[in-house]
Amino acid sequence: MPQRKSKRSKDAVFEMSFPATSANLGPAFDTAALAFELSLKVRAQKADEFSIRADGRDNDICGRLENHLILNTYREVLEQQNRKVKPLALTIHNEIPIGKGCGSSAAARLAGIVLAVHFGGLNWSDSRIVGEASFREHHPDNAAACWMGGVAVARMSSEHEAQIASIPLRVNWPLLVAIPEHPLSTEEARRVLPEQYSRADAVANIQNSMLLLAGLTQGRQDLLSPSFEDRIHQPYRASLCPLLPSLQKLAGSGGVLGAVLSGAGPSVLMFVDQSSNQKKLRAAVERHLLADGLQAEVIASAIARKAPAKQMQRYRPSRRR
Repeated sequence: MPQRKSKRSKDAVFEMSFPATSANLGPAFDTAALAFELSLKVRAQKADEFSIRADGRDNDICGRLENHLILNTYREVLEQQNRKVKPLALTIHNEIPIGKGCGSSAAARLAGIVLAVHFGGLNWSDSRIVGEASFREHHPDNAAACWMGGVAVARMSSEHEAQIASIPLRVNWPLLVAIPEHPLSTEEARRVLPEQYSRADAVANIQNSMLLLAGLTQGRQDLLSPSFEDRIHQPYRASLCPLLPSLQKLAGSGGVLGAVLSGAGPSVLMFVDQSSNQKKLRAAVERHLLADGLQAEVIASAIARKAPAKQMQRYRPSRRR
């Protein structure tokens, strides 16, 4: 989480931590997402030249200076704001799978933007920070949840501004996340979607989205289980994401309340009954996938409540006069 180790030292270290996110949540396509407990952690300080040390998942990508999403975003924001681009030394610890529907690009975009806000002396609001990330991501849901923590809903209000809101949770539902070996690009997942939908499909998704939010805010399992049905994106992406149809068979039994694509896939997010033993359920999910001829890393997780936005408030520079 954004912290400044020393306010006066030239070598002051700025620290950030951003959670993984799962967007869409079934029917809430491009409007809602949740943060869950995997994270991207970044330490930064001024340096004579750019450098990166990285460990964790996909450290070969995270440690590569060329076309680095965090640094590219950092440079672009400062250049667009006519601010000096100061070289940084980054230390990155990454737990978020890259290219697998777990919000890795939203976390990296936000990290780059926050670095620009901090080291460039920008006085940006939450809506401006999330809006900038959303403009670059082309939709605001992942960025909103990554910035706010918990469950968030969002819409773009202008090209670089987003309206965002947190959804209060009565119950912090346990989660399982099934992550396949191979990534899927968002562009490829978007290409399979139709240009138009029927009124019946649109109405069904609106109804299910409202029930989903009611179930989350009221802690009602009876509303959650049926509300995950989607007609807008999952039926068209199932052929690209074979984990989904397999894991949807478990919905409503054995402790799995529902299974939805995490973002555009290929990972799958499962909401779990609070009374279930996550360790045993995870093993059962792995056996089920093997029986269907599939393999995935299955992680037990929970909704991440800690919000980078709240930490950033302490370190946002004073407004320049």
